[in-house]
Amino acid sequence: MADPLPRMAGDAMLRRLAPSDLRAFQAYRQDAELGRFQGWAPTPDDDAREFLRHMGAADLLRPGVWCQIGIAQASDQALIGDIGLLLSSDATRLEIGFTLSRAAQGRGLATAAVREAIAMVFAHTPAQRVVGIADVRNLASIRLLERVGMEKVETRNVVSAGEPCTEHVYAVCRPA
Repeated sequence: MADPLPRMAGDAMLRRLAPSDLRAFQAYRQDAELGRFQGWAPTPDDDAREFLRHMGAADLLRPGVWCQIGIAQASDQALIGDIGLLLSSDATRLEIGFTLSRAAQGRGLATAAVREAIAMVFAHTPAQRVVGIADVRNLASIRLLERVGMEKVETRNVVSAGEPCTEHVYAVCRPA
């Protein structure tokens, strides 16, 4: 598969992550408020730099393996967030997750980026469904999932970061 990146998404751009993104990446990944509902934890600079290098060269949309892509401002390609994508082992379903720096929130950038990432998934994989999972307390993520056309399909009780929590699962199916 030819690399589907970069892709424009309104005033945002989906692109490969790079070691040069370290400062911006660490700024939002070390923000405790942003990390509250995420499955990741802040990492030391050397580990983060290696992660960015690896993701910048990794095969995208490989079944059974998470990949991260960057959300950048279209105007200057500055990193403002990232999107995680996990294509199921049988390639029928993809899970999507996203993080956007607080400074970039409220301008529709994450909505445009997630919408474009879903379009990319349907254009470059056989996935029939894209799902997003949000802690019920994460109202901003829930609203974003709904804005991109996902519908709530399940509510479940789980343990996340050692704490019980309730999650909503949202999904959108491949367009006919």
